[in-house]
Amino acid sequence: MDIFIINMAIPAIKEGVGATDGEIQLVIAGYLLGSAAFLIIGGRAGDYLGRKKVFFWGMFCFTLTSCLCGLSDTALQLNITRFFQGLSSSIMVPQSIAFIQVLFTDPKERAKAIGWYGVTLSIAAIIGQILGGYLVDTHFGIEGWRLIFLINLPVGIAALWAIKKFLTETKKEEGPGFDYSGALTLTIGLICLIYPLNEGREKGWPLWSIILILASVPVFAYFIADQKRKLLQHKAPLIDVSLFRLRGFNIGLLTVLFHFMMHTAFLLMSAIYLQNGLGLSALDCGLYFVLHAVLFMISAMLASGWIVKFGKRVLQLGVLIIMSSFILQILIFRPQVSGTYVILLIGWYGFGNGMVLPSLLSITLESIPAKFAGVAAGIFSTFQQTASALGISILGGVFYGVISLGGANPDYLKAFDYGISANIACLGLVIWMLWLIPGTGKLAGKEIDLA
Repeated sequence: MDIFIINMAIPAIKEGVGATDGEIQLVIAGYLLGSAAFLIIGGRAGDYLGRKKVFFWGMFCFTLTSCLCGLSDTALQLNITRFFQGLSSSIMVPQSIAFIQVLFTDPKERAKAIGWYGVTLSIAAIIGQILGGYLVDTHFGIEGWRLIFLINLPVGIAALWAIKKFLTETKKEEGPGFDYSGALTLTIGLICLIYPLNEGREKGWPLWSIILILASVPVFAYFIADQKRKLLQHKAPLIDVSLFRLRGFNIGLLTVLFHFMMHTAFLLMSAIYLQNGLGLSALDCGLYFVLHAVLFMISAMLASGWIVKFGKRVLQLGVLIIMSSFILQILIFRPQVSGTYVILLIGWYGFGNGMVLPSLLSITLESIPAKFAGVAAGIFSTFQQTASALGISILGGVFYGVISLGGANPDYLKAFDYGISANIACLGLVIWMLWLIPGTGKLAGKEIDLA
């Protein structure tokens, strides 16, 4: 819900804190960076401390940092608090996915649960898009964009009450502790990669940005070697590299990487284009996405049953639907385009995405033993958030790069066309990864022993 609200408010936030294009990209990418760096720690914390307890305190910290975001006066303050807001979300997200893995052991029931997880995402999307647009265009004594963060206070309080009342604590596992040095190394690597991708483009790729990007390579190489060494020494690595013996898991993660790069970038580019390019208000922009969320919810529910019978072919069909939507958007989304066409094509994208996005979880975690549920969920979510940050930085960078070429008269139509074309290329990689996934990808419930 947070990302959907933020997308609707990006133009207002940029004006409100006087942010540059690079700084406004970091409002989203910084949140995703903070989330990605500590998601695996969050997953392991749920395993060792109890998922209910970790979920509760993660929600508490998220609510607190949301309020700090709403009180920010500069782009720097906002991006710092957004990073810590993302970090707090990393404590929550793995618990929700791991709860599904642990509570629903039957593959068919798990698929249904994941389908309802997709429904929940859709409802959050509908609320986020409408509420985000409404709050930005509304003033209750303070700037409307601040309310999109402060609204998390009553929502967070309600969530804390629900966690306390309805969730039961899971069995705690014995373990040697957490790999804080691994989390720090991963954080440094992600910062070296993602920060210069946003700020470097805007500043003309100065030497420091190139050095940071190149420095991320040995940092990631050291991180992987360090994780292997800790596993051999029977310590507690951040990532259990034995999971990467599963070819289907590896390919599934790459599919997640490319799909979420495309998805997050599209949400950003379309929100900016509809408001700044086609002249819609923030509220109207949010309303244009309602059909998208409704069709996503419907297709996610249908796909939860289809994937048991047809496996990865469901995802392949969904990707083709998304690609057809993108091609039609490039052809039709011209100035003076009818709002009906815009709503229908964004809705068609949502229908295709509902067949792909929730089911990626099923395909990727299909063969993971239950005892690895927490760390596997953390790895999955880390790839998801990292991919989203890279999508904002790389594919969003294509979009903003074309805008910057226009100077005082930015060509939003050309930027949208180039950005969607980059998304189509990313979808081609998703199709390739789905083709490479072993077998049919049907949920047979077979778990592979990693011992």
